[in-house]
Amino acid sequence: MKNVLICASLLGSAFIFAQQKDSTNIKNIDEVIINTYIKKDSDYSNKMSLKAIEDPQVYSSIDKGVLDNQLLFNVDDAFRNVPGAQKMWSATNRAGDGGIFLNLRGFVAANSMRNGLVAPITTSMDAINVERVEVLKGPSATLFGSNATSYGGVVNRVTKKPFETFAGAVSLAGGSYNYYRVQTDVNTPLTKDKKLLFRLNTAYTNQGTFQRTDAKNSFYAFTPSITYRPTENLEINAELEMYETDAYPETAFFFYLPSSELGADNMDQLEKFGYDYKQTYSGKDLKTTARARNFFGQVNYKINEHIKSSTNVSTAYSYSDGFNPYFYFAPQYAVTQNPADTELGIVRADQSTKDSKKTYFQVQQNFNFDFNIGSMRNRTVAGFDYMKVKDNQNFLFTNFDWVPFKGTDYTNMNGQSLAATYSYYQNLPGYDFDANNTYISSGSDDIYSGYISNVFTPISGLNILAGLRYESRNFGGGKRGTESANTFSQSAWSPKLGIVYQVIPEKVSVFGNYQNAFNSNGYYTADVAGNIKLSDPERANQFEGGFKTNILNGRISSTVSYYNIKVKNTLLNTGNLTDTGQAVQNQAGSLTSQGVELEVNAYLVKGFSLIAGVSYNDMEYTEAASDVIGRRPSTASSPWLVNFNASYQFLDGKLKGLGFGVGGNYASDNKIVNSVSMGTFILPKYFVLNANAFYDAKKFRIGVKVDNFTNEHYWNGYTTANAQPLANVMGSFTYKL
Repeated sequence: MKNVLICASLLGSAFIFAQQKDSTNIKNIDEVIINTYIKKDSDYSNKMSLKAIEDPQVYSSIDKGVLDNQLLFNVDDAFRNVPGAQKMWSATNRAGDGGIFLNLRGFVAANSMRNGLVAPITTSMDAINVERVEVLKGPSATLFGSNATSYGGVVNRVTKKPFETFAGAVSLAGGSYNYYRVQTDVNTPLTKDKKLLFRLNTAYTNQGTFQRTDAKNSFYAFTPSITYRPTENLEINAELEMYETDAYPETAFFFYLPSSELGADNMDQLEKFGYDYKQTYSGKDLKTTARARNFFGQVNYKINEHIKSSTNVSTAYSYSDGFNPYFYFAPQYAVTQNPADTELGIVRADQSTKDSKKTYFQVQQNFNFDFNIGSMRNRTVAGFDYMKVKDNQNFLFTNFDWVPFKGTDYTNMNGQSLAATYSYYQNLPGYDFDANNTYISSGSDDIYSGYISNVFTPISGLNILAGLRYESRNFGGGKRGTESANTFSQSAWSPKLGIVYQVIPEKVSVFGNYQNAFNSNGYYTADVAGNIKLSDPERANQFEGGFKTNILNGRISSTVSYYNIKVKNTLLNTGNLTDTGQAVQNQAGSLTSQGVELEVNAYLVKGFSLIAGVSYNDMEYTEAASDVIGRRPSTASSPWLVNFNASYQFLDGKLKGLGFGVGGNYASDNKIVNSVSMGTFILPKYFVLNANAFYDAKKFRIGVKVDNFTNEHYWNGYTTANAQPLANVMGSFTYKL
């Protein structure tokens, strides 16, 4: 806390004694702020350069300047600025799927793409090398494939690139829960002709949590990048991402008993029964060690004024090893089988990963064309993509014990005792440890794709988009638990259509789109005899319409849209079982997600900026088992979401460089359990407020922030209840080289 107070003191007095000679005029500062807060045009949403006003795709973008002002060092926290996005689960650090889980338009999404290519980060993702975060809304398989996309959208992080002048910054930060951080960003040309450029971003963080202040969770990021431009028409880029993590996972509570047996249907009631919001309910040495290694290579070549080539190679590797405690709310009789044991408490368990790995290798070639047919402009991208995915994940799991809410010591569940538990079962005579306490997920995929998309401009202000993808997946077989996973080959087409008309050129447009995505679910058990059948691809089809604005000389951009997404061919349990206990399924399942989203990015008056959004989502099973039909899925998150952040910065006078901001997020009740058999369990609605201040001078920058300054108790969850941090303070000091 000492370093936070120092930063706050410096912030309050810096403008008094730090008189800076800065030739930047107010107009230029205005432009910087507009570029920070107003939505960027994206080269990635359609793999071509389109202005936001002429793009039928709905997307949000968060600039690194917003992260700097809000003092956000983690990409996971950046999503608080994205309308319709809700964090469901913090990173678990496990290989493969260990990154953050978000909800977009009722569907689970992950932070899985970098610069338009697959590059998942399975740890808590540092923002040190992020230029901006883009969230493309709706099914987007046509240009990005089925492997790393969600029916709700795609998260794409755009990384920082080297530039032609020397610049750098070193930052120190500290805050609540023993938070400490050091980071650096250094850019330099390596040759006098400035054809070879280098940039290094690196950071180290050590922190506790509001439940375990002495956790000493460590996160290290090392992300160098290099650019070589031998000619005006040729550019070669190479980037490396290295992340090292050693951390406790977030405390997550699962629900395996009906809410009626808990005597509660929401977390507020469980707190009244004795659940301790600030308790981890576990001891020491329960960390997971995780690594992520991503490499990105790109060759851009301008063939002529109308044709450009982009050749891309990407590799992604994730690894994890360590404990991951799981918790379940349950009365004691769930363990003792004695009906008299009605005290409510917690079943403690573990799901470890052991030397787990997952790798991606991707090669992608794109050709961009910009040409006229008569007076009609065409912008086209045509490309092909090959991806190799190898999965080798090893899980260990065991129950540990039951403890009451009001216990005094929970430290007996620790790394040593869990290791002893696994050792006991492994050496127990006649006990099948592999069948009862391990799960293996392994296999390999080869995915081949080709795609083309064209934006046709028949008259000024009217753009018509048509795209098509063909994707072939060849699964080479593997293992799921103790069962073998059979090989299969499957292909699918994915179309995309869009239309945009600029009612007022460059200011107001109306748009509509049809977007598609698909997923291969492999084989399923088709009858009680146990015969298996290869499922048809599951499909999601979206229709969306709305309008976009870019008014007052680019000072206000907004998007309003209505969407309707229908998913069909989902696997549905029939209620029958085979003689060996396998569930019989068919492909009659379907669900619908529809809603409205509003986003506003504005620079309203001199120095004052606003980011705001409102979204409503209505999602239900339309064809499903009787247990859930007509209900909202338990993974659909909160129906209503609101986000805002207002910021003011002095642009002249003695207070020049001083800025303040306040923001918040509202989420309505979230039904994380919702079925006839299990009843309903709710994560209560919440309204979390944050505030920040900064002083930005020529050679240094000071920042402070307070998150959740009303000390709200609130939970997120992916069918779970995960308590979120209480009020916390952070301060930072940056020296500019």
